[in-house]
Amino acid sequence: MKNNHQFIVAMLSVIGLLSGNASAEEAYSGAWYALPGVSLMDTDKDLAAKNGGGASIRFGKELSPHWDIQSGLSYARANDDLGVNGRYKQTSLGMDALYMLGRDSFRPFLLTGLGVANNKLDYSLQNKSKTSWLANIGLGAQYLFNDSFGLQADVRQQWTRSNANSNADPVFDAGGTVGNTLLNLGGVFRFPAPTAIPVAESAPVAAPMQANASPDAPVVVELPACKPSFETVTILAEKLFAFDQDKLKDSSKPTLDEVASKIKANADLELVLVTGHADKLGSESYNQKLSERRANKVKEYLMMQGVSAKRLQASGKGESEPVVVCKGDKPSKKLIECLQPNRRVIISAEKQRDMPCR
Repeated sequence: MKNNHQFIVAMLSVIGLLSGNASAEEAYSGAWYALPGVSLMDTDKDLAAKNGGGASIRFGKELSPHWDIQSGLSYARANDDLGVNGRYKQTSLGMDALYMLGRDSFRPFLLTGLGVANNKLDYSLQNKSKTSWLANIGLGAQYLFNDSFGLQADVRQQWTRSNANSNADPVFDAGGTVGNTLLNLGGVFRFPAPTAIPVAESAPVAAPMQANASPDAPVVVELPACKPSFETVTILAEKLFAFDQDKLKDSSKPTLDEVASKIKANADLELVLVTGHADKLGSESYNQKLSERRANKVKEYLMMQGVSAKRLQASGKGESEPVVVCKGDKPSKKLIECLQPNRRVIISAEKQRDMPCR
């Protein structure tokens, strides 16, 4: 097989460029999406073909915060490298599992997949076709510009089988497993899962008029009972995360479950803010990123408990809004304890519908 290092380097460069523009605005929402794309193919040297290109159409589904599945049809071809005006053609149908390393606007992933492929060599020396299994592994990334459109790039090593060989030319021997490397680029057209529409409060109903009541008597209008409004929740970071970490503790989940239940019980809440705060230990940029990561982890967990992504917004304030001031800059047990109130996550209502009630 050919040395494919240049393709891997190219893909890593693409991921690096995308990561520089990544933001933390999107999250898992269970969306379906269509993925039309084009590809470059570095063809196995045993096929005696030049590098080629192709096109594909795939459909994907966000299964969970860490897994996507994609399935579809692809076609690629390349001119022969023997000077006989022939072509190598491949048609494949496969399914890939993607392990998503993030659910922000920038979404790197690892992939593996299986399928079937037809390899056809239309050369003057050979004209053979074989349908076989297909397997591939690779890595890539998605970048979402908004909730409906993004781009996906991936590089994958693909293995199939061919039955073509030539006794006249020992250089041309593709009678077995062949491996092609493909660099794919496509557009992600998302169809987000519909957001649950809150049930509107019933309209006030006039009390029935008694038979002997005067026509001019005032009519009593019964308003629906008021639901309690959502109160701001402040949770110390130590209750949610280990010190200087952004992975939720299992012990924190009952608290967040209760918050999720309150949000879902208040249908009039249009937008809830999840804001992370850090203390002054460490650099300002590090604390800003830590507070953002923590806020997004809380947001993701609330979404997993059934809160719509469109009702949540996560952001980080870093060390910019302390509630206590402590002397000293060098980390010590005393200083860490003093700064504890500054390390927190605040969940608050930002927009709430005005609904008449009693």
